Amino acid sequence: MVKLSQINPLPNNICAIDASTNSLAFSIFDLKNLVSIGKINFKGTTTYEKVTDAAAKTEAFFQVYGIPDAVVIEHTVFMNSPKTAADLALVQGALLGAMGVAGVKVIKSINPIAWQTYIGNGRLSKEEKALLRSDNPGKSESWYKAQEREFRKQRTMHFVEIQYDKILLDNDVADAIGIGHYAINNWNKLS
Repeated sequence: MVKLSQINPLPNNICAIDASTNSLAFSIFDLKNLVSIGKINFKGTTTYEKVTDAAAKTEAFFQVYGIPDAVVIEHTVFMNSPKTAADLALVQGALLGAMGVAGVKVIKSINPIAWQTYIGNGRLSKEEKALLRSDNPGKSESWYKAQEREFRKQRTMHFVEIQYDKILLDNDVADAIGIGHYAINNWNKLS
């Protein structure tokens, strides 16, 4: 029997990316060791200015850090705002194009809930949601959703602190580490 890991072996170094409409947070793993983290902010007053800046900075990033064996980026998911989802898709398209121009050969993606669940940060349970509401009665539904999101961001940062002994103040960088952690442990599950 042929093992899938022999056909599609884990690359020696991986760059994991958590992108938004305003930034690219990254983590770089070399032989399963976390070796570098950071965040690049995009400038511009319009989406198209940010897309242009994102492409230029992404290409420059890979020139400075070198071309990894592979890049893993979080899938674009539809949120509550079609405009935000469209803008994120434009930025991610610019990032992917810049990666290709820079020479990246292997690009994979991951669904956010897959890596979040893997690190123990899946959706809040009914009990956790109920506790949040009972501790904070009378708030709007959007307030509760924002608190749930913040709770999960803190949980990811706590995971990074325990797993990688890093205390972070930026939840996007923590997400990039979570994406990379999933990738180095589940390479053959990535699309």
